[in-house]
Order: sequence, then C-alpha cells, then structure tokens
Amino acid sequence: MPSDRFYTRSDYPRPRTTALVWMVAAMVAVFVLQSLLLLPWFGASHTMPDALRLTVRSLEQAQVWTLLTHGLLHSTGFPLHIIFSLLMLILLGRELEPQLEARRFVLLFAAALVVGGMAWLAVHWNQGGTHIGPSAGLMALLVVLARLYEDQRMSFMPFFLFTLTVRPMQLVYGLAVIDTLLLLFVELPGSDLLMGYAASAHLGGMATGWLYFRFFHANNGWDRAPGFSLPAWIKNAGKARPAPSEPAVSRPARDPYALKADVDRILDKINSVGFAALTDEEKQTLDDAKDLLSKR
Repeated sequence: MPSDRFYTRSDYPRPRTTALVWMVAAMVAVFVLQSLLLLPWFGASHTMPDALRLTVRSLEQAQVWTLLTHGLLHSTGFPLHIIFSLLMLILLGRELEPQLEARRFVLLFAAALVVGGMAWLAVHWNQGGTHIGPSAGLMALLVVLARLYEDQRMSFMPFFLFTLTVRPMQLVYGLAVIDTLLLLFVELPGSDLLMGYAASAHLGGMATGWLYFRFFHANNGWDRAPGFSLPAWIKNAGKARPAPSEPAVSRPARDPYALKADVDRILDKINSVGFAALTDEEKQTLDDAKDLLSKR
C-alpha cells in the first residue's frame, strides 16, 4: 500500500543532535559573545570572560565552576586559537563519540578540563596568571584515540616540507616529552609561554585520557581493571534473585501476505533511519519472517 512506503510517513524518530555538535556550538557562541562584549558599543566589558576564566583568585573566591568554564573561552586577539580548537575537537570527536557514547565522551572531556585546570593551578599558585582554552580536554581525547588506533600509521606534512609517517602513540609520546620539557624549564621557573601555552594543563589532560582508557574503557569499568577486586559482599549486594521462568507461549501463525507487507515496511524503515530505530515488535516480525523462510 502507498501508505506503507517510507516517504509517505513522518512518524520515525528524528536523529538526535550529537554531543559534539552541542560542544562546538557552545564554544562558538561563547567566542562570539566574548567578541561582542569587547566592542566599544557594549562598553568593552570583561565581566563575562572574568567570570569564566581560570585564575588563582577565582579558586580562592570559591568560583569552582571556572575549572570547567575556562574551556569555553578563547583568545579574541588570536582567531587561530579557536579555529585550531574547533578543528581538533571535530576531528577527534567524530571518531570518539560513536565509540565512547555521548555521556562518556562529554564526561571524559569535562574531567580532563578539571584535572588540567588543577595541574595548571598547582604550577601557578604562587605565580598567578590566567588560563583559558580547551587544550586539556583535547589532549585527553587525543590520548584515547591514539590508544584505540595505536597499531595504525598516520601521515602528515609538517609545514608542507616533507611527509612524516608515525603511529598515533608515537605522536602522543612526542607531545608529552615536549610538554614535560616546557613545564620543567619554562613554566615552572615562571617564564611566559607563547600565546599562553600551558604545558601543565596539557599533561593533566593526557593523564586523564590515559587513566580513562586504562581503567574505564579498556576494562569496561574501573572495577574490572587488572589487580582490582571488589569484596564479595559488595559484588552480591546488588544482585537480584532470578525470577521464575515463565512457560513459553506459542505465537499464532501469521498470514504470509500480511507478514510480507509488514516486512516491506520495516525494511523501508531500516533503509531510512537504520536498524537501531526498530521497535521490539518490529524485530520480532523480522524473526517471524526468517522462521517462515527457513521452513520452506
């Protein structure tokens, strides 16, 4: 029937906006608002950036939200800062969000911002200063992606001069060495790095990514990590007794013509929105059709 075709129906669930899209939109919106508020027409106000940026004074005043919100801010005088951040977030997020799922992807990024911010505070507690940008979160994503694809090779052309082929973890190790040297010989002595480069925050983000992959992702949870064992009374506390099995109920035979029409409709739906959008009843219909074909 024409009403069974996918292009005549509008009851399918629409794809949800991904967490990556919301994160990119938030960064762009904050950057635009930053730029507008700094214009003379708006009084060149620094109120919003001051409330979101991470400083030692903000923590002394119990503004703990700045451990997260500093990742939304970028330098308005250097547009390449936000361009590079967005490119990195999109490139890494497109690969990682489908594998980690939205909730873990966002929590990993947020946790890296907090840990990176705390690492920066530990280094600059007596020096002072200001820290903005999502670099710690990006470093965490890079480490997790490198661990997932550590056996693959990647090629790029530094400054378009030559082709360099490395494994992802080799790139991470190289960045870790550079950041460690900058931390020891530049940031800790109190010297200013170019464009507010924060090696301490980068290393904090890398550590967060490594810990996440080591104890959460690779082992499907911190309680499954090698060498870790929960006490027996904790393991059994949340276990419910198995419910008594119910006798199997035979399903009545379906009309082959009606079944064929349902299968056509379900196949159209799969072609339109994917198998994951099917209901349990629709999946059972496909199983019934499979059983019917196997009996012929």
